[in-house]
Amino acid sequence: MATRPITPQDHERVADAIRAAEAWTDGEIYCVVAHASGSYFLPAALVAALGTLFVSLAVAYGLEAWWLTIRLPHFVLAQLLALACVLLLLWAFPALRIHMVPRRLRYQAAHDNALKQFLARNVHRTTARTGVLVFVSIAERYAEVVADSGIDAKVGQHVWDEVVRDLTAHAGDDRLAEGFIKAIETVGAVLAEHFPVTPGDFNELDDHLVEI
Repeated sequence: MATRPITPQDHERVADAIRAAEAWTDGEIYCVVAHASGSYFLPAALVAALGTLFVSLAVAYGLEAWWLTIRLPHFVLAQLLALACVLLLLWAFPALRIHMVPRRLRYQAAHDNALKQFLARNVHRTTARTGVLVFVSIAERYAEVVADSGIDAKVGQHVWDEVVRDLTAHAGDDRLAEGFIKAIETVGAVLAEHFPVTPGDFNELDDHLVEI
């Protein structure tokens, strides 16, 4: 996923793309990029604790096979010390945590964040319920398009899936801004097809890329 910082010029290009797309539709497009959708300390700590337990049991069986013994209090103390070191490492280096969390949990956190942003940014409160959120969470390598009921009732999920595939491909090539622009153009075309611009249409959401 993208590692290059999003520049002010990138933000302006995305904003221009949103304005251009919305010029042809009554729909609204909102873009959010999150650097991460969770801290993951607790799930990473749980994985670390289970890993420490299994490794310590393997060591115990290995010592037994070599006819070596260790007193139980010393063994437990060694376990606790090892776990404390791992937790300290997770606390000091947050970037390590996500690598210890199952992909399903990472994707669930990113999906929940996408829905949270959809509601928090009032994308669900457009007049005709035609707001569309284009969301990327960089740490989780996750992208999603969340469409309100007005447009979702007319557009199949396969359309949004294709937008997501193209967006993640651009992000994987470290071209996140270009990915957003392409996604905006595609979403704008879909909105223009089903909800073409009408007289009196006005802009209901801010036309910019929100970075959180």
